Amino acid sequence: MDALAPYLPLIYTILRGLALIGLIHAIVTRQQVYWIVMLLFGALFGGLFGLAFAAVYTFMVLIPAARGGGRVAGQAVARGVEALKPLDTRIREAHERLTESDTLQHRADLAALQARAGRPDDAQATLAPLLSGIYADDPVVLLTSAELDLARGDFSAAEGKLTRVDLRTSAATRTRTLTLLAQAQAAQGKPDADQTYRDAITGATTEEPRARYAAYLIGQGRAADARTLLDQIAKTESRATNLYKRQEREWFQMAAGLRKELK
Repeated sequence: MDALAPYLPLIYTILRGLALIGLIHAIVTRQQVYWIVMLLFGALFGGLFGLAFAAVYTFMVLIPAARGGGRVAGQAVARGVEALKPLDTRIREAHERLTESDTLQHRADLAALQARAGRPDDAQATLAPLLSGIYADDPVVLLTSAELDLARGDFSAAEGKLTRVDLRTSAATRTRTLTLLAQAQAAQGKPDADQTYRDAITGATTEEPRARYAAYLIGQGRAADARTLLDQIAKTESRATNLYKRQEREWFQMAAGLRKELK
């Protein structure tokens, strides 16, 4: 033990660093709560048990993840570090990247951050040049702009853009487009919303259209139809893998809340 004494401060620093990296990884990949709590304890206070958990997490989770997909794991940690930055800082950095290189991705990234900051008008202005250029019919541009229109309450404009999206682009694009289109139609009181929700559910890549359709049915006074749909979602959740449950957590929780409303 005496031989290790000179190295203890270095070991302590390394373990706290591993605790911080592990904490970011655990949050980004949605690990069990006990991992997050213990890693947080280790990162903030040091603590024997917290640092021990950091070492265990490194060997049980981080290293296997790195072996299974080093690039993906690295990207996850990078996204976690980026997410820790204040939103204003991320917007400023995104604006700087756009100034240096005016690309579709840079404009979309900046618009998304501005929307998250509650600045839909700024976000729409960021996207505006794309709507009249070579990217005018790009699904990403149309979907992002339509979402901003919905946030601003401009449902007619959102509907107009969503009807221009090529639904053959991908299953995910089709699901997202039809779900947003149904929302825009419902907000305008259009009966077309019902069939659009049904179309969105067919071949859907997420539980969002079913959950939103259930909410729509409740709003239309069709409680029995909504209950049937919510029961289907509950059955899907009970049979789903842990990964799918984490991925669709928002919509499973929305469905659970709607079921409570109907009781």
